[in-house]
Amino acid sequence: MEQVYRLQREVGRGSYGVVFEGHVMETGWWGRRGDTVAIKRLPCCSPESIELYLQELWAMRATARSHPNVIALHNCLVQTGPKTLQPLKSDKLPLDLVETALKGRVVDKESKSQARNIAKSRRGLASTGKLPKRCLALWLVMEYCDGGDLNHYILSRSPDIPRNHEVVRQLSSAMAFLHGLGIVHRDLKPANVLVCLTKTGPVMKVADFGLSKMIDGAMEGDRSRLALSSTCGSDFYMAPEVWAGHTYTAQADIFSLGVLFWAVLERITFLEDGSNEEQLGAFVEKGRWLTPLGEALCQNPALQLVIPMRTRRAPPLPPTPSPDLCALLLDMLAFDPDARPTALQLQDRVYMAIDLH
Repeated sequence: MEQVYRLQREVGRGSYGVVFEGHVMETGWWGRRGDTVAIKRLPCCSPESIELYLQELWAMRATARSHPNVIALHNCLVQTGPKTLQPLKSDKLPLDLVETALKGRVVDKESKSQARNIAKSRRGLASTGKLPKRCLALWLVMEYCDGGDLNHYILSRSPDIPRNHEVVRQLSSAMAFLHGLGIVHRDLKPANVLVCLTKTGPVMKVADFGLSKMIDGAMEGDRSRLALSSTCGSDFYMAPEVWAGHTYTAQADIFSLGVLFWAVLERITFLEDGSNEEQLGAFVEKGRWLTPLGEALCQNPALQLVIPMRTRRAPPLPPTPSPDLCALLLDMLAFDPDARPTALQLQDRVYMAIDLH
């Protein structure tokens, strides 16, 4: 690693991996000398985590560097020893990781008889020069975003209508791109939107594709009738059909984005349990308790949301969104997934609403 990238400091940590700020040491296929990159280390220690890694890698390869508002994957390295790293070809996946995800157990932890069979097969492969190696970790090298995540970016600055509109415009464009490729993100939230600060203004980057799913075929027109079933995401952004444990489609992403847009436009925040740090997110108040919108709609599909909110949470307060944006938010947050706009329709309506404003 040291010959190609130098790790500078840890910049993020999640349930499955750690993200470092790094620098390119020498110009080559891995980048240009001096460039700053983000490097995520994903330890391959359990079938559940490995399945998420493969989903993230697959989705990021599909997006490549094709859209300015989706985080770019530069390289993927496979770690097969304490200091042994090798690049993973763009059309390849580590076979032992695929086998682990399919079997539901780490493939090198087998019974003695299974181990003998594997040893025989490995000897056969060794004669062909294709001896498989155990993958200890994947290292994803991505573009570095110096503005932090969307929570930090919005809440560390005074309210600004043009800035908020840029967030909405750029993320609606990213969603149209992802859904056009057949990628359902399934965990859209401010913490998974990173910000790059450029001379021409902030650039939003949709990131963290560990929970994403890829669907064959276009998702516009028929609204992607392929049903997903895994309950996943973050409470304050999950759609009502996901909360209910029903099958759902890519339209669940539109609901999540609606919660995010509403929170950004009206600067609505909440405190997570056990944390004193404000997070962007819309909700329904029930006495002292805050109920995520998806959960509230799951409990009462006839619930009428009030947009703009009568009370907002994080002063200084921005002006209320325009009537066109309020109407769009209500459509994005509809209980019925088919009543929500598709990603392409959303992009068109966002552009119209912002231009009219």
